[in-house]
Amino acid sequence: MYKDQKVVVVMPAYNAGATLVKTYNDVMAHGLVDHVIIVDDCSHDNTVEIAAGLPHSELIVHQSNLGYGANQKTCYRRALKAGGDIIIMVHPDYQYTPDLIPALAAMIGSGHYHCVLASRILGGRALAGGMPWWKYFANRFLTLAENLMLGTKLSEFHTGYRAFSRSLLERLPLHRNSDDFVFDNQILAQIHGFGNIIAEISCPTKYFPEASSINFWRSLKYGLGCLLTGVRFRLHRWGLLRSWLFTDEK
Repeated sequence: MYKDQKVVVVMPAYNAGATLVKTYNDVMAHGLVDHVIIVDDCSHDNTVEIAAGLPHSELIVHQSNLGYGANQKTCYRRALKAGGDIIIMVHPDYQYTPDLIPALAAMIGSGHYHCVLASRILGGRALAGGMPWWKYFANRFLTLAENLMLGTKLSEFHTGYRAFSRSLLERLPLHRNSDDFVFDNQILAQIHGFGNIIAEISCPTKYFPEASSINFWRSLKYGLGCLLTGVRFRLHRWGLLRSWLFTDEK
């Protein structure tokens, strides 16, 4: 709990057997997290068997691979159903340190912010932390383009380490978003479009063989999807082409 607010960590998992226990143990080490929800997107390794043995956690298994965005949709639905007031997404591949959970929870729990991103770019150490150079420059280019199209000033749109308030997740029409990786980008565009401030803190970068990563062609598809999201946002904001992504009608 954080100031009587229930803290729920969600982990969208896919072939995370090698790092899941270490991530889980570090998530629970601070004594702040009340509940962990692990959603397995039809892994081919032992992720499900390992997750089933973790205490204070809930395991949901997709019977077919639905995609990273669909995994997050399940995560957030279940977190709200579990009564989460502060919902934090932590990837179980240990690419993001769980040590920042208290800081993220405090920023949401204070009531000042409804969305906080842990940015790998903000501290200026992304390349030193092992981020491949082509991913770094793609990150910087896409973030610049998206800031221009959305009117934001974020250091990074592409981190997978995020915290949300309950009230924000309840408002967002997440079911309209992609089931693929571009979900990450669409949800931030929605949050900004609905008038919420997106806060950031600096997060160290870690790349190692067990950390999950998408290949070049899927990254290219993701990048094009991000640019399309920015275009749709701008056309919607100008009143030229209405997009259901950015309307909160049920």
